[in-house]
Amino acid sequence: MNTLYADIIVDISHEKLDRTFQYRVPESLRGRLEPGACVMIPFGNGNRLIKGYVVALGETCQFAPEKIKDIAGMPEKETGVEDKMIALAAWIRRNYGCTMIQALKTVLPAKQSVKKLEHRQLVRLMNREEILSLLGECERKKQVAKARLLKALSEQETIPYEWITGKLGVSAATVNSIVKSGAAKLVSSESYRNPVKMQSVEAVRNTLSEEQQTIVTEVLKDFDAGRRQTYLIHGITGSGKTEVYMRLIGEMIARGRQAIVLIPEIALTYQTLLRFYQRFGDRVSVMNSTLSPGEKYDQCERAKAGEIDVIIGPRSALFTPFPSLGLIVMDEEQENSYKSESTPKYHARETALEVAKLYGASVVLGSATPSLEAYYRAGKGEYRMFQLTRRLTGGELPTVYTVDLRQELQEGNRSIFSRKLQELMADRLNKGQQTILFLNRRGYAGFVSCREVMKCPHCDVSLSEHKGGRLICHYCGYTQPMPKLCPKCGSKYILGFKAGTQQIEEKLKELYPGVRTLRMDADTTRTKDSYEKILSSFANGEADVLIGTQMIVKGHDFPKVTLVGILAADLSLNASDYRAGERTFQLLTQAVGRAGRGVLPGEAVIQTYQPDHYAITCAAAQDYESFYQEEILYRELSGYPPVAHMLAVQIYGKEEENAKQLALRLTDVVKSNMDFLSGKQKEQSNKKIQVLGPAPANISKINDIYRYVFYVKHAEYDVLVEVKDRLEETLRQWQPRQMRIQFD
Repeated sequence: MNTLYADIIVDISHEKLDRTFQYRVPESLRGRLEPGACVMIPFGNGNRLIKGYVVALGETCQFAPEKIKDIAGMPEKETGVEDKMIALAAWIRRNYGCTMIQALKTVLPAKQSVKKLEHRQLVRLMNREEILSLLGECERKKQVAKARLLKALSEQETIPYEWITGKLGVSAATVNSIVKSGAAKLVSSESYRNPVKMQSVEAVRNTLSEEQQTIVTEVLKDFDAGRRQTYLIHGITGSGKTEVYMRLIGEMIARGRQAIVLIPEIALTYQTLLRFYQRFGDRVSVMNSTLSPGEKYDQCERAKAGEIDVIIGPRSALFTPFPSLGLIVMDEEQENSYKSESTPKYHARETALEVAKLYGASVVLGSATPSLEAYYRAGKGEYRMFQLTRRLTGGELPTVYTVDLRQELQEGNRSIFSRKLQELMADRLNKGQQTILFLNRRGYAGFVSCREVMKCPHCDVSLSEHKGGRLICHYCGYTQPMPKLCPKCGSKYILGFKAGTQQIEEKLKELYPGVRTLRMDADTTRTKDSYEKILSSFANGEADVLIGTQMIVKGHDFPKVTLVGILAADLSLNASDYRAGERTFQLLTQAVGRAGRGVLPGEAVIQTYQPDHYAITCAAAQDYESFYQEEILYRELSGYPPVAHMLAVQIYGKEEENAKQLALRLTDVVKSNMDFLSGKQKEQSNKKIQVLGPAPANISKINDIYRYVFYVKHAEYDVLVEVKDRLEETLRQWQPRQMRIQFD
């Protein structure tokens, strides 16, 4: 029998993760060790016994065999937070196809110097009336930044200095002038880096509705009885899901447990966090991509030390090392941003269930438009489902009009705006109410074409026309001037098919001179905090119309918005993705739900070329159940998730032919192992492995790297994990040069 060796890490900090030590696996541990296992090893000259973690196993010895020491054994008990994180990394490695080191770097914070930070805050000295008087004076003198800070001081007695210079965009000189005036003072204190420090205000606790109370009672009853389950709250927009989350978290804290609240990155606004701070004070912290590595590390240290009970953030917040986690809440669980786009390509929903299993915690998923995966599992009894059917924010669901754009064209309307939308927009402008126009596109123009679409020379995508006569690739940043003649045929009839937010803004101003507009798309939100500035300007009534791409339709609450116009509603139906119908339905339902959230009734106009498509008719009716029945039938017939599982194997290479050949060879490996891999399932024809491809990827070239993909489908997830393992083993033997392979 060949000797087995283990690569072991002893210090789990990001910097040291790549530094592994090799040990021999003794006969007594053969078959018991796998990546992620905790072991005791003799270390250094004195051979003192220390704890280490197995990263990889193999039969290749990297050093002289006589210099290699044996693993001493395995510790009897593994219950620490670190052990749980290593176990989670091992699960991610197995389920999502990556190296153990990539998985560890995903779940562990990079170790930083834990020097305590000086914390500065601006504390109000004058009373609220005096501050408001100063505010009026600044507004008269057009001192905009000073007025912004005074307005914040009138609402909060204490404001973190970073918040003032960052989120409010106020300079140090302006802060000093307010301190000199005697309105406030700067106070310093030492602490761990806490990215958000607000004054805790005991929020008014709303009385729960009968539906809300039932959820809280049932979840806690299960928890106290030792039953750990996953719950899906399907609640219409504005039905009070957040209040349910807060009640459950409060009860978990009372039981000595902690909670993680996952929200899509896009929804991490000041208002969202404020609700949790007002309820739980500085026992709440935040984890997101805007934090420095030091801040992230400190939040993990604070969590371990028991200084915080609740962490709020996008998918990476899942890896907060709480000592006694009791609840994971995943709001808007259908969002795409919960799926990692870089290796390891984990999904936060499945990973949350694994984290909950390791800690003995419960999981609550919430959405107005649940993902098909979650709803399907709830239907099979894997998740327990609750419904919230009433809007508690006041107001009814809006009246929806679906406009057939083909008919508009036939009747001579060539405008971007249908006649119905024009009539309703004019009405809102007269009444001083607000409108949101949603477009599922970005850039000044969709693409530029004569007979041929003009493409980027480095990427397989069309170039977009931007102002100033530039053509831009949104993938690699390549730019070129807009040509006068078509480079292919010399024709001077070359133009951009303009369907971007900028052009809508221009057309709107032509139609309604004097209309105040704000635009929110990838181009206007490039800088830090621009997202929040645009939203707060709109909330403060500084514009009549907000025009934007999908980032404007998620979770925002503007009481004065009584009209939503959805332009080109069916653009997302044309995406080459089996989820196109689901994504369209979710986007339209979210968009329609932005209207009429205050006391005034709302209306929505959906403009489409496919008015009869079930994703559009069901979104207009806000009818999730009918949409689900149609969509799940299509998934069953086609063998797509959630009915079956699917693995995408992506091959990237500088030489197109090499990438193609490797894709073909790997496809053959799967096909030649089909019967073995299908194992006990092979007698049922519907449980056979299916291989699709290989073919060029959706975008076949980015930055001069060619991309090929093939798909493997099967009813059992574990079979796909076996396929992935077999392919990884094959790649270890072949060691293809200048190629990158990803599993998804």
